[in-house]
Amino acid sequence: MSTQNQKVAIVTGASQGIGAALVEGYRKLGHAVVATSRTIAPADDADVLTVQGDIADPATAERVVTAAVERFGRIDTVVNNAGVFVAKPFTDYTAEDYATVTGVNVAGFFRLTQRALPHLLAQGGGHVVSVTTSLVDAADSRVPSVLASLTKGGLQAATKSLAIEYATRGVRVNAVSPGTIRTPMHAPETHDFLAALHPVGRMGEVADIVDAVLFLETAPFVTGEILHVDGGMSAGH
Repeated sequence: MSTQNQKVAIVTGASQGIGAALVEGYRKLGHAVVATSRTIAPADDADVLTVQGDIADPATAERVVTAAVERFGRIDTVVNNAGVFVAKPFTDYTAEDYATVTGVNVAGFFRLTQRALPHLLAQGGGHVVSVTTSLVDAADSRVPSVLASLTKGGLQAATKSLAIEYATRGVRVNAVSPGTIRTPMHAPETHDFLAALHPVGRMGEVADIVDAVLFLETAPFVTGEILHVDGGMSAGH
């Protein structure tokens, strides 16, 4: 079970793919983890607490933070991994698309981070890290993605702003900006196309993103960083 000095991380979008691997990565670091998603199942590990809920719902952020403090007594890290990606031509986006993408990508980040920050400060500092997309920095005509750029670009800007606002109070704020990662959400028949989007000629792996997040977690002099893990996408084509 958790000890009083054990650090605690919250991970959103934690039921599969990158999120599930991040839960495992933080456990290997020795952290207890509060893992949340809409469909997450109970965990066998006593140091992993799962909370079901849509992070776009303000009540979910409140329940996650409350559960973390009640179960483990503290919060040290918030990993804003949950994200929705809808690739459509700009004029094809619907009001429902807009509400869904902004609800998870922006409102979910805002509400959870805002509620968790006082608990990080109570520990004398902590870390907030968000997962964005390199399409923010390198738009691609083959992947129309205005809503991703609007929302994840906002997270990147907020990352720098929060990093400066909290720099003297021990809270570091960073982001990882991936290319396309091989996860179950990408059908195998799309892999060749997706691999070709990257200058290195292949998709990224889940472990690439986990390693990047954990590097930032353990890098005390790094804050305000947007770490591109994208096979060269953001550098050019």
